[in-house]
Formats: sequence, structure tokens, C-alpha cells
Amino acid sequence: MSLAWWSRLGVSLRGLVPFTLGLVFVFITVAPWRLPGLDPVMPMFALTAVFYWSVYRPDWLPYTATFTLGLIQDLLSGTPIGMTALIFLVVQAVVVSQRRFFLKRSFLVMWWGFVMVAPAAAFTGWFVSSLVYGGVVPVEPVIVQLLLTVLFYPPLTWILGRFHNLITDHA
Repeated sequence: MSLAWWSRLGVSLRGLVPFTLGLVFVFITVAPWRLPGLDPVMPMFALTAVFYWSVYRPDWLPYTATFTLGLIQDLLSGTPIGMTALIFLVVQAVVVSQRRFFLKRSFLVMWWGFVMVAPAAAFTGWFVSSLVYGGVVPVEPVIVQLLLTVLFYPPLTWILGRFHNLITDHA
């Protein structure tokens, strides 16, 4: 096999890293941790991945991959089918449209951007769930989930950044 073939394979595999990490975050989110009260407030880990890759490498996380991540999370978590997929797509579109603002900004600016996006995503999910289930879903778990999501943003982006640097350094 030629060197060019191996090079193309390497580029293709590197392009799978954002989706794969997003999928790992989905599985962590929906895993049955068996800790009392954790399930309804589990942080939105995959949202962090969608935000991160939409800023740094939107070409490595196409909209079809983002939709697939959301759909898998919906299927595994029991949320209305398509809800998380739609939320992820809207978040990705908004972040990509603001990408030039975020690039080369400090971590605090990125975190601030995430703090602006995460509540919109969380409360959209709450609103859609309330409509689908025909009654107001309790909002307290959404608030706790949102706070945990924002607090987990720094370590999750550190992990994503390590993978990003790893695959970019070996490009």
C-alpha cells in the first residue's frame, strides 16, 4: 500500500475523533451510575463536545455527526426522539456562526460563551419535554443539570484539548 493511502487513512481516522469523543460523552451521560438522584441531573457532556468542536474544528464534526450524537442520546436516555439532536444542531449552527469571535480568545471567553449557550439548550429541552409529556416537567433538575454542565466545562475541554493537540500534532 502506498504512503498516500496511509496518509489519507490517518486523516480520516483523525476526523473520527470528535464524533467518537462525543459518543463517549453520550455514553457517560446515559450510563446507569446507580447514584441516588444523579440520573435526572447528569451534566450535558456531549453538549460540551459539540460546542468545543464547533469552535476549533467544525470540519471534523459535520452536522450529520452532530445529529447522530443527539439521536443516540435521545434513544438511550428516553428523551423525546429528535429533541437533543435538534438542540445540538442549533447549538452547532450558532457556535459556528460565531466561530471567528471565539477563535484565539482566552479560556474564560470560551467558558463565558458556553455559559450563554448551555442555558438555552437546557431550557429548550425542558420546554420541549413539557410539551411532549403534556405537563410542566419539574425545572429544578434542569437547573442542577445546567450548573453541573457549566462546572464540568473546564475539565471536559481540557480533555478535548489534549485529544485535539494530539491529533493535530501528528497531522
